[in-house]
Amino acid sequence: MARETVTVRIPSETREALDAIAATLDRDRSHVVNEALAAYIETHRWQLEHIHQGFRQARSGRFVPEPEADKRIARLRRK
Repeated sequence: MARETVTVRIPSETREALDAIAATLDRDRSHVVNEALAAYIETHRWQLEHIHQGFRQARSGRFVPEPEADKRIARLRRK
């Protein structure tokens, strides 16, 4: 896979925390940042796919009626 350099500005505290994590894992800073970015991207891709899936279901008429949704939300709030 081709590699590219990306420059970002982060607070000093974030860099210090990043370096501490890298040292604990015996890895370099780039490795830790790459792992963090991969996890972030995977999470957001999953979320976006499920949001789009919900939109597709709603457009096709497959959704929970409002009274049923209200009941479900009320149950979740009680937990």
